[in-house]
Amino acid sequence: MSRRYPDWNVEGAHWPNREASRFVTADGYDWHVQEMSGENADKPVCVMIHGTGAATHSWRDLMPALAGQYRVIAMDLPGHGFTRPNHARRVTLPAMSRSIGILLDDLGAVPDLLVGHSAGAAIALQLALERQWSRPCVGLNPALLPFPGIAAKIFPTLAKILFTNPFVSQIFARRARYPGEAERFLKKATGSRIDGVGREAYRLLLTRSGHCDGAIRMMASWQLDELEARLGEISSPVMLVHGRKDSAIPRSAVQKAGALIANCRYEEIADAGHLAHEEQPEQIAALITGFVKSIRE
Repeated sequence: MSRRYPDWNVEGAHWPNREASRFVTADGYDWHVQEMSGENADKPVCVMIHGTGAATHSWRDLMPALAGQYRVIAMDLPGHGFTRPNHARRVTLPAMSRSIGILLDDLGAVPDLLVGHSAGAAIALQLALERQWSRPCVGLNPALLPFPGIAAKIFPTLAKILFTNPFVSQIFARRARYPGEAERFLKKATGSRIDGVGREAYRLLLTRSGHCDGAIRMMASWQLDELEARLGEISSPVMLVHGRKDSAIPRSAVQKAGALIANCRYEEIADAGHLAHEEQPEQIAALITGFVKSIRE
């Protein structure tokens, strides 16, 4: 019988940036955290939050690219990667942002910059709103708005149905073990072509039903209506970046969200999909650096 959850001594043995990893207990979770700061830990803090179904490996190249300027902190979200779930806790957007806030308190880290990918962008903005942080925020292929039209009812309902069926995550993980299946799913779901290191990390995660269950559990609890209603309250400078080949989040949704934020800049990456930060980390790092520099000038 296969293991449900990724094992740090097995799947984590060759995990990207493993040397930057540690485990931190905070707010009922044993978090897998990665941190990079070079030789100077007194740099400004950049917090990076991955999206649904991913983990810290998603930042494998972007973290080092920013570590020269920042103390960069990333974590596996609850139920994702090597952070085990707490089934007594709901993983709603407000609950997850609060838990990350408590983790950052325990790390003694107040962000000077928040970077989130997909659903992680929603968490970053929710966290900024709750903590009343006036900090620059970057959303990479951000998922900030509810699904449009009939999908608004179908997708959350489907996620709840999948979540209540204990066999769904096991079936998905078993299928992901077929040769090439995880890679095909990734390409179809994101429109991205990433390197072999990234593909292998996703394959290792998607073949563990506990990780798949964590992603489904998160989707089943995900509601963006309240965040949408509060986007106009955000006074911090925000940059939203969209990969033109993204098959998960349409450009119109990103631009619509940006129009609701008072101080928002929109950027587009032509030859990239939903995982633009994994495909073109140097370009994304340059955009982030330029964005922050423009705020200071």
